[in-house]
Amino acid sequence: MSADRAVLAAMVREEWRLHSRLFGGRRFAAFPVFVALVGGLTAWALGTTGAETGTVVAGAHVLVALFGLQTGTVGLVGRDAMRGLLGDTTLVVFSAHTLPLRQRRLLGLFLLKDVGYYAVLLLLPLTVALAPLLPLAELALLWLTLVWTFGLGLCATVAAVSLATRGRPGKVVAALVACALGAAALAGLPIAAATPYALFVAPGLTSAVAAAVPPLCLLAVAALAYDPEHEPPARTAENAYRAWRRRVPAWDDPVFVKTMLDVSRSAGGYWKVLLSAGILVAMSAFLVSLAEAVVGLRVLPGVAFGSILGLTAFTTYNWLTQFDDGTAYATLPVETAAVFDAKRRAFAVLGLPTGVACYAVAALWRGAAPLDAIAGLALCIGLQAYLFGLTVALAGTQPNEFLFDTVLFAGFTLGVALPLVPVLVVGFVAAPLSAPLAAALVVAGVGLAGVGHVLYGRAVPRWRERYRE
Repeated sequence: MSADRAVLAAMVREEWRLHSRLFGGRRFAAFPVFVALVGGLTAWALGTTGAETGTVVAGAHVLVALFGLQTGTVGLVGRDAMRGLLGDTTLVVFSAHTLPLRQRRLLGLFLLKDVGYYAVLLLLPLTVALAPLLPLAELALLWLTLVWTFGLGLCATVAAVSLATRGRPGKVVAALVACALGAAALAGLPIAAATPYALFVAPGLTSAVAAAVPPLCLLAVAALAYDPEHEPPARTAENAYRAWRRRVPAWDDPVFVKTMLDVSRSAGGYWKVLLSAGILVAMSAFLVSLAEAVVGLRVLPGVAFGSILGLTAFTTYNWLTQFDDGTAYATLPVETAAVFDAKRRAFAVLGLPTGVACYAVAALWRGAAPLDAIAGLALCIGLQAYLFGLTVALAGTQPNEFLFDTVLFAGFTLGVALPLVPVLVVGFVAAPLSAPLAAALVVAGVGLAGVGHVLYGRAVPRWRERYRE
């Protein structure tokens, strides 16, 4: 037990040092305060507009579950991303290769560390933010169920990773389970009754036991399926450099080709760009349904989906700069402006089409009217261009710094909210869309693209000087 406590304490210190090294101790320490303030304002606004408390709490549980899934993925299988961000860093969770520690025990301690760490860093401020909507006596239960939900998402990722260590059979089992859960949800089976949210809605022994079964089963699967000796197979790739240059002869740009090859050869390849956009589609669908329940009117699906899917620009730019640092080109005969131009070209080839394709699917699925669809398309493209320029202006080639850098994240949040909130308000209350309003939204999309271009043009010289220093 003393060894477990020592390893757990080392993991907590490691987590703090990684974040404080990336973002600065004071900026990182202020992040929970920022979450509480922004979350509190959001909760107050939702309560003022008549949103039901149960709907808001359910949405918080969904977002926390997704965050748990993402956290486990980054911690356990995102080693290439971590190496690109931090350099050659060996984390405690991977130390069984060099120390007399059991890998399964390390994974268990990793889960315990993540649950405890984010329970204080993120979930406690989120609970405080929902205080305007709930009685004080229910806040403790809400925090417990949010932590429980985060742990459920984390356990699901660990179970999937453990099955993947068994090769193709394990991956097939994981895929079948995921498909079965999706089919059960579509069939209307009460899956939510076996989640921590059900415990919040109806506290009691029965709901507590039902909520405890899924994470315990997932942990059992992880413990039994995990292969400590598993090593990912060696990956080889053909020389595709010349082929990529032939595909875009108008852009004789080797840095652009390198960027596309970096994305294709990293974990997940181009599929991760589509997956990120797919997650935003799911979140958009949830927000649209929530808005329709709040205002009691049909939301404009084209405007709503187009606005929210503009956020794909940030996730795509993350993938495009995942293995880059502006200073890495200082020893090469490559101008800083050429690096940013290459990223913009890669974004035009990979990011914009992905966002537009996901928007088209969502608009067709929700039956957007022609005017609504055209306005939403203009907003989707315009917001992507705007957010690309905003991200370059604030973070250069290191957008991952947004994660917990309170100052940068606050600036980015404000920059996103200024155009996004008014447009979403129009999409939520202006149905059916008139021709003049549709034209105004199209003009707004074009204007946002222009603002993004200006932000990009002013940011590149500033970053050139900073990297030169």
